[in-house]
Amino acid sequence: MAVRTTVRRRIRRSAAATGLRTTAVAVLVAAALVSCSQGRTDGGLGAAPSAQSATASPSADPEENADQAERAAAAGTEEPTAPAEPEPAAVRDAFATLQATLGETCTPGAGDCAYFLGRVTQELTELDESMRADGKGPGHFKKPLADMKVLFDTLGEDRSTSNLEKHFSEIVGTRDGINTWMQDHPDDYS
Repeated sequence: MAVRTTVRRRIRRSAAATGLRTTAVAVLVAAALVSCSQGRTDGGLGAAPSAQSATASPSADPEENADQAERAAAAGTEEPTAPAEPEPAAVRDAFATLQATLGETCTPGAGDCAYFLGRVTQELTELDESMRADGKGPGHFKKPLADMKVLFDTLGEDRSTSNLEKHFSEIVGTRDGINTWMQDHPDDYS
């Protein structure tokens, strides 16, 4: 619990600091642009048009021009970043969502398995990612990770309903085996 709270605090601080830095840079750039345009004595004659004058309409008031300059400056000063990959859920959280499927089942070939088997397979995939990312290391989760690897190798890349139904017993068996293993390791999900 303390680790999750600490991570949440760090994420919040990091996001807040990034937002403050971005805002501060945008305000400084906008202030500089407004200051430069107000201090010009030649009225812009003979000079190349500034970014502000190119985007602002001649009839717009100075506040609108400053707002447009601020938006343009903010857009130009942000560093391009790739979307952050979400971190895997904690093992206990990923296991809880898998456990929620324990009372569910379906009948292969009856048309009621697409959601169920897709969900169990997705929950197993997320649990696999969580176990690999856990601070205890993948060696701690050796048995469930090995069981999931066998299942994923059996399924291959094909996640179609027909393939999942074909491997119904392997999917449900892996889910149930991991549930038993986790019940014997309550420190991993409490």
